[in-house]
Amino acid sequence: MTTLNHSIIVTSTTFSGNALLREELNALNIPTTYNIDQKKLEGSELIDFLRKARADVVLVGREPFTAETFAACPWIRFMSLFGVGFDNLDLETMKKRNIGFGWTPGVNKRSVAEHVIGLAIGHFRNIIRCTHEMKQGLWKKDGGRELSSLKVGIVGLGNTGSETALLLKAFGCTVSFRDILDKSDVARALGITPLSYEDLLRSSDIVSFHVPSTSLTKGMFGAKELTLVQPHTMIINTSRGDVVDFEPVCKAASDGRLGGFATDVFVDEPFDTSSWGHVKNLYFTPHTAGTSREAQLALGRAAIRHIVEYLRNVI
Repeated sequence: MTTLNHSIIVTSTTFSGNALLREELNALNIPTTYNIDQKKLEGSELIDFLRKARADVVLVGREPFTAETFAACPWIRFMSLFGVGFDNLDLETMKKRNIGFGWTPGVNKRSVAEHVIGLAIGHFRNIIRCTHEMKQGLWKKDGGRELSSLKVGIVGLGNTGSETALLLKAFGCTVSFRDILDKSDVARALGITPLSYEDLLRSSDIVSFHVPSTSLTKGMFGAKELTLVQPHTMIINTSRGDVVDFEPVCKAASDGRLGGFATDVFVDEPFDTSSWGHVKNLYFTPHTAGTSREAQLALGRAAIRHIVEYLRNVI
């Protein structure tokens, strides 16, 4: 493997904060700069950080790499992704500049699927609510509903959507899905039913979103869609923050027009949700669905493998 005159810079805060992953990347014996300050980098701050090392290899997380970023850092030759979604990367500019890209889909699908299951159980079995009430000295016995009694709609039957469906089927749920691609083979293997988006919203007790951020998915659940779901329905979003229109959906849950809303993703992160702290059927997590300890290691090692492959093949 040729490493002469190559260096690496890690912009991802999660990778930089993981001692084991740093140790495994350092074993390549290549000069490496980490985002040790754990600061979310974007715009001029990201460019300034990249200029520190002028590294040709970037191990990137959710940091936005725009055309302007690449123009300011012409030495970048390869991007390796710590993650599975890459809507933060200007792929068109990367192609024009002949910048290589390493990415492995579906690495953290079990982590995300378990997170969805946890949110659903916590809400429908009243576990989260009862925990808060007992801390206030209240004793209200209400065991809620079992998952096996529920109809669940999966929006986006990719890696995480299909993994979530697999776990839901194991609980005995009736699962339907909507995807713009032909997923008939996957659906048959899982034993789940395709529905139109509108029918899925009307019939589901839980709607779970697993789609990328695109022009087709931005704001795909908002005020209009709220009129289609049942008042007890729970909405779960572990995909991208702009898929669900946050404010009207939170208000619907607060007003009792929606059974519950759980989101792990936000348009701007980190995001302050304290203004909704009084609403018991709103559940917020800080973009942790896909970052279990096991998932972090799998994502990090996949990113390292792509760097090794790039260095092995570069002239």
